[in-house]
Amino acid sequence: MGNNYITMNKRIFAIASDFLNNHECFVTEKMIKEITDIGFSVKDAYKILVASFYDIDYLDDSNDKILYQEYFEKIFAEQINSEYEKDLYYQNIKFYNKKIGNCEIKYDSYKPYEAFVYNDIERYINGKQIPKIGFFRKEFKYPAIYENNRLWMSVTPNEINTMKEPIKKAFGKVLMYGLGIGYIAYMVSLKEDVEKIIIIEKNKKIIDLFYEEIYPQFENKEKIEIICEDAFIYADKKMGKENFDFVFCDLWHDVSDGLPMYLKMKEYESRNPKSIYMYWIEKSIKCYL
Repeated sequence: MGNNYITMNKRIFAIASDFLNNHECFVTEKMIKEITDIGFSVKDAYKILVASFYDIDYLDDSNDKILYQEYFEKIFAEQINSEYEKDLYYQNIKFYNKKIGNCEIKYDSYKPYEAFVYNDIERYINGKQIPKIGFFRKEFKYPAIYENNRLWMSVTPNEINTMKEPIKKAFGKVLMYGLGIGYIAYMVSLKEDVEKIIIIEKNKKIIDLFYEEIYPQFENKEKIEIICEDAFIYADKKMGKENFDFVFCDLWHDVSDGLPMYLKMKEYESRNPKSIYMYWIEKSIKCYL
């Protein structure tokens, strides 16, 4: 079955990529209701609609049946608004529409039943790989930064879920590559066992926006130090001179641009061998190695 999973993986990733990038708003409340009214759950209705859209015959075609039963059941998951809204960053850090140069900070949103990635790819010993696609029944708002009208950074359910582990493991003197909107910096700064957080960010406009709009809302500002510098220059020239307990790297938008940067940054781990290193969406990136 191993070789079959390779084929299945390629097929399911092609479907997931097309659905997320081109048809993420295909499923509507009306379509869901038509199916739930005859006895199906919301999740099953969502699966049926996506399968039908891609002509997956899960009743009569043996390969399609395997694809549906082994993949679709684990890919799609309803997300609950209230579970994310209780996140401390969402509760304590407020955003107002603001522009600095070509950068803009504002709230963006997922529409009801809009598809989005909500967690890392799940990998199995047998070779099966499952992307994670979520949806909300109600509109869900999240903070985002746009640069030149292009989404640059955000704090979505995917960021929250994929950063739980590094937040849990961070301690002592922490080094972070990439500022983002300060989500992980804020969450880590709340930990009593974290003494100092040094953040490397090369985009001066993002730093200015952070200091003006977000940093004043941090409870533990004294823990934060931001250095405006290229991450790889800092890793090459300076990281080895410091004694960091924990290093976290978040420089990429997704797997496509993350893989080469991930491999390059891994080469610098020897400069600070006593540190614990973690990388954003590393589980997903490793699926492409």
